[in-house]
Amino acid sequence: MPNNRGIYLLPNLLTTAGLFSGFYAIVASMNDQFIAAAVAIFIAMVFDGLDGRVARMTNTQSEFGAEYDSMADIVSFGMAPALVMYNWALSDLGKFGWLAAFIFVAGGALRLARFNANLAASPDKRFFQGLAIPSAAAIVAGAVWVGNEYGIDPATVNYGVAILTICCGLLMVSNFKYHSFKEVDWRGKVSFLVILVVVLIFVIVATEPSLVLFGIFFLYAFSGPITTFRSVKRLKLEHVIGDPDDEAKDPEKSDIEQK
Repeated sequence: MPNNRGIYLLPNLLTTAGLFSGFYAIVASMNDQFIAAAVAIFIAMVFDGLDGRVARMTNTQSEFGAEYDSMADIVSFGMAPALVMYNWALSDLGKFGWLAAFIFVAGGALRLARFNANLAASPDKRFFQGLAIPSAAAIVAGAVWVGNEYGIDPATVNYGVAILTICCGLLMVSNFKYHSFKEVDWRGKVSFLVILVVVLIFVIVATEPSLVLFGIFFLYAFSGPITTFRSVKRLKLEHVIGDPDDEAKDPEKSDIEQK
């Protein structure tokens, strides 16, 4: 009988690298190295995007890898951004500060649990249901990065970033539709103009990476409610939050991917 007790090295190595980046972000924020902490979270996003794609390309998907990836995600994109934000600006708010950070962590955990519980569904690949946890982490980490890059006193914005942190946590467990960009054919041919646009995007990001990245993910967070409101004739509570199983029974509502 074949030995199925081993684990695939390459995709799990990438997942471990992402986990390490998230853990480093927490440690860096404890030492008041907030820019390094924020950058580490964005690096974790790169590894998180690579591990699944590498597993599919090399046919090394496994149940262990999927579970390990979820555990790493809650650390890198749940605990890490919440604690980085708490150490930077929320600690002075007392109970309200750590509750705001906890709402973000809980929202991320619930989002991952909802995704894992609905893997067997047949969702619309074009959309995520709720804000993806890496995108929420990018907003929180980006806010810390921008604040330190431009010398903003956290005491002057602590209530604002607390509300931002809470909103990100709530958006993750919402039913708002977010484009997944999975319909893009990354292996297909494109025109030369597309390559020029990609180069231009890299140049723009390189000029002010903290501000540009934060702005991109902040606007992406707004796109979910806008897309949802434009796609329904009459807004109902289940379009914002509710049981997706109840929503799936209505033929007038499209299935949305959980992640």
